[in-house]
Amino acid sequence: MASAKEHAKEFRKQVIEKVGTLIISAFGLVAALAWNTTIQAAVTKFLGTSGSQLEGLLVYALVVTIIAVLATIYISKLSEKMKG
Repeated sequence: MASAKEHAKEFRKQVIEKVGTLIISAFGLVAALAWNTTIQAAVTKFLGTSGSQLEGLLVYALVVTIIAVLATIYISKLSEKMKG
């Protein structure tokens, strides 16, 4: 049977891991929001002010979707490579 100190040590380890995960996730969200703004600005600049708002949103959605798919494929391949 594990002692109270061992339980406390394991609990502390889990808390540190979870806090680390939350901090990394927060930075990921901030980076995603920064890219969101950047891509929106690029689409607006590319289409100019004469394009409709719907057209800009469609282009933006397509660009974000393509980036997400490519990033997912790349990260999956990298993860597989690191495992094997």
